[in-house]
Amino acid sequence: MTEASRGRRRWGRGAAAALLVLAAAGAPWWGRAALTRLAFFRVRNVEIEGAHYIDVAEVLARLRVDTAASIWADLAPLEQRVAAHPQVGAVDVRRKLPGTLVVRVTENLPVALVPGRGGLRAYDAGGRALPLDPSRVDVDVPVVAAPDTGVLRLLAEVRRAEPALFARISEVRRSGKRELVVVLDRWPVRAMADVTPQRLAEIYPVENDLTRRQARVAELDLRYRDQVIARLQ
Repeated sequence: MTEASRGRRRWGRGAAAALLVLAAAGAPWWGRAALTRLAFFRVRNVEIEGAHYIDVAEVLARLRVDTAASIWADLAPLEQRVAAHPQVGAVDVRRKLPGTLVVRVTENLPVALVPGRGGLRAYDAGGRALPLDPSRVDVDVPVVAAPDTGVLRLLAEVRRAEPALFARISEVRRSGKRELVVVLDRWPVRAMADVTPQRLAEIYPVENDLTRRQARVAELDLRYRDQVIARLQ
């Protein structure tokens, strides 16, 4: 058989499979059942997207899919099993013909580490403890004294709106009921508990000026409206 004839044969098989998919998938109920029985559509590959902290092996284990499964099987049970993992916030499973399942995971991201009896524990913005071991996984987030939902939400908002500033925060602690101390890599920033990421970012021009003047800074204070006060050593 010539190369040209082999190419035409492969093209013919692919075209026939495509027509079969279109015809069967368009049927009201029996089309998908027919496709499910075809070996051509057995699962041969699983692609995991969006997994950063969660172990890909854990996602595969929860899917419980083997090479006997068809990509035309109901995807809802697969999504439900993966979504039950505490690290997973949302999951979407889709088909990629002829034999690949694509699993897109959205994780509950850690925003802080909280000290406990067993060491540091990672928490997300909603105050949920995450199944992450900071001694084994690089969790580069600030430390807070307790899973304070107000502080955790603030950290999540700062990471979303001002990621460079979030990367500089090493610790956040309360100072009374209405104030926070946000410890940066260079100096602490005192602020009200309802401080916004935008308000925190107002320290940038002040920091630039202080650096230019080589000032020795004890702390920056954002508690007073429209002011950034620098207390010098």
